[in-house]
Amino acid sequence: MTIPSTADGLGSPLPAADFAAATSAIVRNIERVIEGKTATVRLALAAMLAEGHLLIEDVPGVGKTKLAKALARSIDCSVRRIQFTPDLLPSDVTGVSVYNQETRDFEFKPGAVFANIVVGDEINRASPKTQSALLESMEERQVTIDGVTYRLQTPFMVIATQNPIEMEGTYPLPEAQRDRFTARIAMGYPDGAAELAMLDVHGAEDPLDALSPVSDAVMVRRLIATVRSVHVADSVKQYAVNLVTATRESPELRLGASPRATLQLLRTARAVAALDGRDFVLPDDLQHLAVPVLAHRIIPTAESQLGRRTTDAVVADVVHRLPLPLDRPQRSTYDVRPRDPREPYDRRR
Repeated sequence: MTIPSTADGLGSPLPAADFAAATSAIVRNIERVIEGKTATVRLALAAMLAEGHLLIEDVPGVGKTKLAKALARSIDCSVRRIQFTPDLLPSDVTGVSVYNQETRDFEFKPGAVFANIVVGDEINRASPKTQSALLESMEERQVTIDGVTYRLQTPFMVIATQNPIEMEGTYPLPEAQRDRFTARIAMGYPDGAAELAMLDVHGAEDPLDALSPVSDAVMVRRLIATVRSVHVADSVKQYAVNLVTATRESPELRLGASPRATLQLLRTARAVAALDGRDFVLPDDLQHLAVPVLAHRIIPTAESQLGRRTTDAVVADVVHRLPLPLDRPQRSTYDVRPRDPREPYDRRR
């Protein structure tokens, strides 16, 4: 799982053993705060290693913000948090030029987006105008203020949380904004054993306060370089294209997934394969990732909405109907168990 050093500052890829040790340390560190959600934690880490952004959507009180903060604190890099409220302005996110009377010139004051990891809490409680302030930074990794473009550091990741749109005081994210999030995950309620353990761990003090970094920005850049080296066969690439094309042709959808979705699906599949100890992507990886990567990007028809068909169910059915490539790569000893793609995403060994 190695390639020559990259020319974009990521550094040299890691040997497989070092990659496994570094990523396992991050997962274990996050699980000190989030109990019983290994699959969710691994998918969040995969989104980071795919150079993407993560949207965590669920009801209040299930640990959305804790997951975002635990991932951010596990890496020794610059972290900024934005509490999205109805009165938040776009300049609070991107920055603003302020006139300096001493120099008699305008001086740029960076906003909260100038960090390696940006935690946006309850992003759908801000106005659509403020939400759109993240569009350029999430896609192009730069910010343009008053005609001047400022590059963002690598790694750069936005981890946003939001409540379901049925909650009071929320604004639905614009389609362009949703499409820039690599994956959308739901925390879900913990099982009985995990919730009981939570009472013991969180009862006296918050373990998030004692969480220490187990990696840094330099290591994350090398992890990203390693993920980029994961091989994708032509048949798997074609399967990814067929999968996304099927959403555009589905009679249940008014808007299918974009070409950006195809790219993000393949990048996340590379990250998941690397986390599973493989240096190649399987079609199974694309199947498992189809719902978290594609479902939030599509728009159902009015008939589907009246029939209470969720986008998750539509994507799962598309995956179930689409045949797998005949010349797909062989499984490795690290591969996951087979499963019905209509089941929730899981990575049990």
